[in-house]
Amino acid sequence: MNTEISHTFRESALRAIEIEREAIDALTDRIDDHFVRACEVIMACKGRVVVTGMGKSGHIGNKIAATLASTGTPSFFVHPGEASHGDLGMITSQDVVLGISNSGNTSEVLTILPLIKRMGAPLISMTGNANSTLAREAVANLDVSVALEACPLGLAPTSSTTATLVMGDALAVALLEARGFSTEDFALSHPGGSLGRKLLLRVSEIMHTGDRIPRVQEDITLGGALLEISRKGLGMTTVINAAGDLVGVFTDGDLRRTLDRSVDIHNTPIAEVMTRNGRVIHDDQLAAEALNMMEELKINALPVIDRNGKLTGAINMHDLLRAGVI
Repeated sequence: MNTEISHTFRESALRAIEIEREAIDALTDRIDDHFVRACEVIMACKGRVVVTGMGKSGHIGNKIAATLASTGTPSFFVHPGEASHGDLGMITSQDVVLGISNSGNTSEVLTILPLIKRMGAPLISMTGNANSTLAREAVANLDVSVALEACPLGLAPTSSTTATLVMGDALAVALLEARGFSTEDFALSHPGGSLGRKLLLRVSEIMHTGDRIPRVQEDITLGGALLEISRKGLGMTTVINAAGDLVGVFTDGDLRRTLDRSVDIHNTPIAEVMTRNGRVIHDDQLAAEALNMMEELKINALPVIDRNGKLTGAINMHDLLRAGVI
């Protein structure tokens, strides 16, 4: 490709990024009383936040609604054109309406304003024109105006949509923190994704239990323990006493170290070569915690105990991989 053309591509891209960065920087001074008022109105809302906007503002509104909903603020998007043809029935007096329009005078949005007012749902606006109809009718207007669009023609919404998106994220994060929204709350709204699995899945749900737990008595020989490791296929065996309490663990790594000492595997009791007081994990802990522990210790399996210290299972890296935690 022509070097001069490539240089032009890079210059255009860098100029667009710089213009949009400046648009974001300008938002800092607009986290003002209007922003605080918007947060207060939403926090007091007994219904949902209904986001509406036309065109590119609508696309951004869809994302803002999704972000709010996934971070503890029930929300959904309503297309303003569809709202005029029946979807307005989705909005109640218990809701808060978030109207997005760069001009603040988008006809499809303004058409439904009287009906929103009549039902008594508070209106928050995001506009690029604080003197617009939409801004004046709102209980709080979030200023997302920009000095310049990244589009050299000044026509395609670029900087303005970026500023609106960032303002929406700022609103969602402020509300999230005010609600004390936790990682587990987040996972509950994302149960189908890998993040949900990491944040919700417990060790007890994927561990080996019952006869699938590799375990031997502490008086068994090393050879007998190796047979148990081979049968159960977890690369380790737990060692228990006569009362069934966990007293140690013997892993593939322990075996390599033991063989270096020329130990007689047929006559040496496992109690002489096992690791005592090894690391364990509780069955009610997160599977992600098991992963972190294994990675930190550079091991591939863990015994699992209950809160009374009783052996209840075993888990290894393959279990975490199959469960989608890795």
